[in-house]
Amino acid sequence: MKTRPAVFLDRDGVINRAIVRDGHPYPPRGVDDLEVLPGVHDALVRLKAAGFALVVVTNQPDVARGTLSQPALRAMHERLTALLPLDEVRVCCHDDTDGCDCRKPKAGMLIRPPLYDLGRSVIVGDRWRDIEAGRRAGCKAAVLIDYGYDETLTTEPDVRFRSLAEAADWILSTLVKV
Repeated sequence: MKTRPAVFLDRDGVINRAIVRDGHPYPPRGVDDLEVLPGVHDALVRLKAAGFALVVVTNQPDVARGTLSQPALRAMHERLTALLPLDEVRVCCHDDTDGCDCRKPKAGMLIRPPLYDLGRSVIVGDRWRDIEAGRRAGCKAAVLIDYGYDETLTTEPDVRFRSLAEAADWILSTLVKV
């Protein structure tokens, strides 16, 4: 059975607006702060029409840290899945000290069932952890939405764009059709 490829999407900074303070991105605190970025819906519709599964892969360590509740996190994901044509949302609620295999930059969220054709899949993220997770999982391409955060990339992306809409244009025009 042939599996289909996915576009793995980081949440904060790719799908919804991240809150940037002192050059560092932070997640919204709740559903009232959740703002889908311009062009995201149309980009996702185009990617889905091309045959890609749309899978959110998001680190949410504030749950482990006790500053975000599971109900608030669930409400944000329910809102996103109601507004956008997402196939699935995969979440890691661990902190770095937990040593789990799902927290990006590890590839656990990308390689767990249901499985996708990673050799034809793409990860789109706004931080080094996303790019590294895509590389470790064996994704065909790693795309950075570049906001110029105050952090160092440990792995170079294949390409950089300013929005998911621009990334979708590149994915659809450059990568082998699914």
